[in-house]
Amino acid sequence: MRRRIYSREFKLSAVALVQQQGYTVSQAAKSLGIDVGSLRTWLKKLPLDQGSPAPDSATAVQAELRRLREENRRLTMERDILKKATAFFAKESS
Repeated sequence: MRRRIYSREFKLSAVALVQQQGYTVSQAAKSLGIDVGSLRTWLKKLPLDQGSPAPDSATAVQAELRRLREENRRLTMERDILKKATAFFAKESS
């Protein structure tokens, strides 16, 4: 049988099921389709850091923040244009 390789994010989410959501080790392992022993090993090796995100997710968060700021800027500009257009057409129809 071929050995399966799981990503760090998958392992952390499996650990979170047990530590944060109250699943038992066997319940979490069964619902994820993994071996109970693997999950127990991950629990020992990968304690969840409550304060700091994983390094990969930190850059993802920064990229998402950048994208959201750009979208916010664009939407604010569109809203301002629509306000001006509404005021212009309201004056014109009076």
